[in-house]
Amino acid sequence: MPAYVIVNVDVLDEEAGLAYASVAQKSVLGHGGRYLVATAAEPVEGTWDSSRFIVIEFPDLDRIRKWYDSPEYRRAREIREGKIRVGMLFVEGAPPEGFSVPDQGRTA
Repeated sequence: MPAYVIVNVDVLDEEAGLAYASVAQKSVLGHGGRYLVATAAEPVEGTWDSSRFIVIEFPDLDRIRKWYDSPEYRRAREIREGKIRVGMLFVEGAPPEGFSVPDQGRTA
C-alpha cells in the first residue's frame, strides 16, 4: 500500500534551503519517491504554522524508512541543521473505499 511523507517546512536560510532541496530531492527520487504536493500557499481555513507544505509518495512504509535512514538523506539533514525547521509524518494510505470510524460502543 502506498505510504506518504507529509512535511511542514520553514526555511530560515534561503541558501541552505536551496542546497537542502537539491540533495533531498535526489535522495527521494533515488529511493522511489515522487512529489505530489510542494507549495507555499496560504491556508484556506484556520492557521498553518509553516511556510511550505510537501507531500511525497513512496511505494510503502519500508521504502520510506530506508530513504530516511539512507546516507544521502542523512547528508541532507546535516545541511538543514539549524537553518531549516522541518516537521515530518510518515503515514500509510487509506484503502480506495476509504476508512470507517471505529465504533465507540454505540448501539443502533
